[in-house]
Amino acid sequence: MLKIAIVGASGYTGLELIRILHCHPEVAVTCLTSEQSAGKRISEVFPTLRGRCDIVLENLEPVRVAEKADIIFTALPHKAAMEVVPTFLKLGKKVVDLSADYRLSDPAVYGEWYEPHLNPENLKKAVYGLPEIRRDRIKGAQLVANPGCYPTSIILALAPLLKNGLIDLSSIIADSASGVTGAGRSAKVDSLYCEVNEGYKAYGVGGAHRHTPEIEQELSLLAGEELKITFTPHLVPMDRGILSTVYATPEKTLDTATIAALYREFYDGESFVRVLPSGSLPSTAFVRGSNFCDIAPLVDSRTGRIIIVSAIDNLVKGASGQAIQNMNLLCGFPETTGLEGLALFP
Repeated sequence: MLKIAIVGASGYTGLELIRILHCHPEVAVTCLTSEQSAGKRISEVFPTLRGRCDIVLENLEPVRVAEKADIIFTALPHKAAMEVVPTFLKLGKKVVDLSADYRLSDPAVYGEWYEPHLNPENLKKAVYGLPEIRRDRIKGAQLVANPGCYPTSIILALAPLLKNGLIDLSSIIADSASGVTGAGRSAKVDSLYCEVNEGYKAYGVGGAHRHTPEIEQELSLLAGEELKITFTPHLVPMDRGILSTVYATPEKTLDTATIAALYREFYDGESFVRVLPSGSLPSTAFVRGSNFCDIAPLVDSRTGRIIIVSAIDNLVKGASGQAIQNMNLLCGFPETTGLEGLALFP
């Protein structure tokens, strides 16, 4: 039985890791940390876990954590992760990092969007953890940089078109709407019920959102040349989920049937990407609580523009579920182990 530590277990992604790993037949959660709630049982912080996971939360002491675990999930804010990950790596542990600290391969880019990187040498060791694109590299990694939620929904939406060179790279626009859990569990005015309920707003407009360089990095690698996109995130008054609508101009005349066939072939055999049948569109309601990404590609016959709609649960395929998918690859388990659960509906 593989021993698991979750560093930063008192946030929403920590809870999702515990929820999913509880049903994983090959692992046992043996260590949970939280600076704010150390000394409490995790079931006091999240009563949904009563009687199922009652581990006492610890302060973060990297060497002590490493002694208790084979695999470590770091569910920390940016900067906090890169302060402890090097110790875990030196002690021979495999790490799946859910922060932004190892997603950007260029330390100068990381510094521009966040702050100076504390251990840029580890950026070369990190593998970007989108299994549908990087499966073989993930299997041999020691450090996996789990993708952001918005990037997951947008990269999966565009990958077939970019790999086949079918779109004008200067034409890409992505509008994405996220549930409030994407802002984390810390108290913030913008996340209060009265501030969010009955409202729908854009934020990070004009290329200001920190996921922008991550999205552009990965799309550029798929396209084989550098590109930039217009990305506008929105906050929608629901708990969880992301719906992305992505637009691009094709390099030649295409129709919906041709594009749909391309997507079905590209994602053939992928357990967690569902290309929807003609006439169906994704909804966050149909992926809630699951590790699925639903995608519908089509062509606007009036303008000729390609439109791709994708939906994920930002806490599962956009965070903790994908992290466990990466863990399965790292450890040689079947990729779907522990992730077979269906969406929660209604």
